[in-house]
Amino acid sequence: PIKIVVVDTQVYSNTGGQAATSTFVSQVADMTPFGKNAAGKKEIRKEMSLIGMAHRSAFVLQSATSRPTHLIEGYIDGLNSRRPALFNIYAVCPPEHGVGDDRANQQSQLAVESRAYPLFRYDPDQGTTFSECVSLDGNPALEADWPEYTLAYADEAGQTQKMTLPMTFADFALTEGRFAKQFKKAPQETWNDDMVLLADFIKLSESERDGCFPFIWAVDKKNRLMRAMVSQALVNACEERLAFWHQLKDVAKVTAGAIDESAIVEKARAEILAHLTASLVGLGSGGVPAESAAPTPASPVAAAADGYESVYIDTPECSACDECTTIAPKAFVYNDQKLAIVVNPQGAKFADFVKAAEKCTSGCLHPGTPWNMNEPGIEKLMARAAKYN
Repeated sequence: PIKIVVVDTQVYSNTGGQAATSTFVSQVADMTPFGKNAAGKKEIRKEMSLIGMAHRSAFVLQSATSRPTHLIEGYIDGLNSRRPALFNIYAVCPPEHGVGDDRANQQSQLAVESRAYPLFRYDPDQGTTFSECVSLDGNPALEADWPEYTLAYADEAGQTQKMTLPMTFADFALTEGRFAKQFKKAPQETWNDDMVLLADFIKLSESERDGCFPFIWAVDKKNRLMRAMVSQALVNACEERLAFWHQLKDVAKVTAGAIDESAIVEKARAEILAHLTASLVGLGSGGVPAESAAPTPASPVAAAADGYESVYIDTPECSACDECTTIAPKAFVYNDQKLAIVVNPQGAKFADFVKAAEKCTSGCLHPGTPWNMNEPGIEKLMARAAKYN
């Protein structure tokens, strides 16, 4: 079967950087200028991966070079698949994106983290429904609108301070020259309460936005805190990227918590049978139907198997390779000695624990056994995990 690789630079890089249907909203390029009558591209971006998924029978991967595990696994699975495969890969084009030649990996990372370019794969062999076949694994903060990052800056006394902020599409755009005209620096003496953080601004209704001015926090060349005011065109771009993220989550059935649908069905069936039984018993004795016992609530996830062993790390042996903290940041963090520890043994899927163990350069991470036996492919994952326990 045919295998196709798309190098997605969001412009026609081979003919001078003209705007394309894959160009981001508000991006300034040839044929989408910024001026009195225009503010960059207006049309929403064409999503090649969704077009590939619409064929239903092809393997589709959307990935980035900054996520090598996701990228290489996708390549292997797509090439091994007995189906056509489409690999849509985010590619940094320094002259057209307005970034340094040495910034490719960092910009690719920001594109994923800001929802500019979500990781995505569609494998028809995983089931019959879209939610069974679609995976958003590898994206940060799956349940949130935007991931968070820490901004370090120098206060008026020159002391280093930190601020936790949402990583929006605008935060990514601020680092690239192709969006530079969508920002204006607000002098500190102009700061006022009408300025609203962009992530909060886009949650407001049209009437609530009246008189408000969106901004994002950044630092200047002296590492001092600054406010970058955001244009309406870039607000539109952020809303479009967020809407696309919501659409992907809806297709993949990503919710605020894992739900065991079979348990819900069984719970409903048990309630109906209990009610019918109580009614029949009551009628048979000539009395009032007996009250049915309160049903046992369904568990949100399948219980762990007997002998459950949680994921653990031999922390003194950690080499700070960043693999586990990147793959499962809610489960693993660094302590004050820059050594990895487990903070939430159920903070990621068992598949992520297995991947982290396989990538751990010092071999100190042990995935244990699954905490959710309903996870897809659990038997194969347990077999892969066995060699690291």
